[in-house]
Amino acid sequence: QLQLVESGGGSVQPGGSLRLSCAVSGATSDYHAIAWFRQAPGKEREGVSCIHSTGVSTTLADSVKGRFTISRDNAKNTVYLEMSSLKPEDTAVYYCAIRGGFLTRYCAGSPSSYNFWGQGTLVTVSS
Repeated sequence: QLQLVESGGGSVQPGGSLRLSCAVSGATSDYHAIAWFRQAPGKEREGVSCIHSTGVSTTLADSVKGRFTISRDNAKNTVYLEMSSLKPEDTAVYYCAIRGGFLTRYCAGSPSSYNFWGQGTLVTVSS
């Protein structure tokens, strides 16, 4: 059974950095596109970044361009989200997700396109 487990969240001051990890089990991660989403209190879940099965990445949120980088380590079956120059508005629960099905190798921007989700990891940016 495909499972995703996020880690690496925590509290950081504005301008700081964090690296989130998404460990995939029950499947070979490089076969799937893997996306990062986030959900702030009272807001809808939004796409942050996605990496296709080919390794090509797509930024889903303009607000993180130039600050967040997605990467994958196929040997570890893990996808990372490197976050720098963090802002208070980046505060959210961050989730990784896989679509599944015949489109699983391709990224999509809508949360409704994804069928497999991790439990989330909380990132808090505050002084």
